[in-house]
Amino acid sequence: MTAATKLLDEMCHLTAQSLTPMDTSEHFKVLKLLGEGSYGKVMLAVHRQRGTPMALKFFPRESTSLFSFLREYNLSLSFCTHPSLTRALGIAYSTPSHYVFAQQASLFGDLYDVILPEVGVEEDCCQRVVSQLCGALSHLHSLGFVHRDLKPENVFLCDSACRWVKLGDFGMVKAKGTRVPEVWYSSPYCTPEAAVARGNADSWRSISDGIDGVMEDEEKKKDARVWVSVEPSTDSWALGILTYAMLTGSHPWAETASDCRSYLKYQEWFDRAEGPVDELDVWAEAQGEGAQDVIDLIGAELGKKDRPPVAPQFACFTPLACCFFQSLLDPRPRLRGRPEVALNYLGEHWVMEKERVRLEEERKKSRGKGAIRNIKEMEGRGER
Repeated sequence: MTAATKLLDEMCHLTAQSLTPMDTSEHFKVLKLLGEGSYGKVMLAVHRQRGTPMALKFFPRESTSLFSFLREYNLSLSFCTHPSLTRALGIAYSTPSHYVFAQQASLFGDLYDVILPEVGVEEDCCQRVVSQLCGALSHLHSLGFVHRDLKPENVFLCDSACRWVKLGDFGMVKAKGTRVPEVWYSSPYCTPEAAVARGNADSWRSISDGIDGVMEDEEKKKDARVWVSVEPSTDSWALGILTYAMLTGSHPWAETASDCRSYLKYQEWFDRAEGPVDELDVWAEAQGEGAQDVIDLIGAELGKKDRPPVAPQFACFTPLACCFFQSLLDPRPRLRGRPEVALNYLGEHWVMEKERVRLEEERKKSRGKGAIRNIKEMEGRGER
């Protein structure tokens, strides 16, 4: 356990004694719903005295333990100091039905809102987001924490062009090395190592509730569980899947499973490729003017005739991007690339030129349809 994780536990015990009841409407003007999930809901609000906009995160008391609420609040308040992590604002209170804390408001929605289906986002936009997420994850990892829930819905936008994004929702965060029951779920974000728990009776909620959640038939489930150590490699896998989603508007496979054909295609390509990890190490060590030479070398190596064909869903990417994905999406968790190493792949093209042209044409069509839809909506409002 790191010093940061120990301090977090101490802060939770201290703040538990000072949490005060408060009437939300007395101190805040609630404007609209920003998001909703199994944890509760997030409302956009303005402080009545100061006029400061903020997001109020509401946790139902009947399904949330006080300690888990305070843990997320204190983590966000005191340890999320990186500019690409959502930070709490030092306001926490209780109502008869909810625990509530205030955090920075991201007024431009989340990343899910801007990823066009089957199109994605522009390549430079994707790389900007990846760069910021690498920094945010590296910061958490350096303190001994693992996010464990990286996905588009948890990446919040501070502007419409994704020049500044913030990773949020820390309800799943655990200290590195914490023992938790492994859970397999049908999603590309689920890591290959979770397959050992496939078919178990546990649900995703049992993990999100943590040790403080209300567990039914606890003793009956114990025997079916596989307990594993929380590791940063989980975040690396999710970063790889998220990057693919941003570049293509889709996922590389429906689920990380041995009976999923698209995942098997990737695994076959990965297993037959010669040393993606070694290529990563060469690229990571490149400095200054030699970086382009390394890119050319990687491209030449991956382009050799005796190389296995690229998995179909990765054929639209450059050799450099393929190395990036093989690093983060390494089926072996101990060899999976770290977010800070992934930074070395930024700055060059990730998508083949032909595919870039096609995607840009699709984006233009989407923007055109959006403009027509807006005009019709405006005309409709005028008629009324």
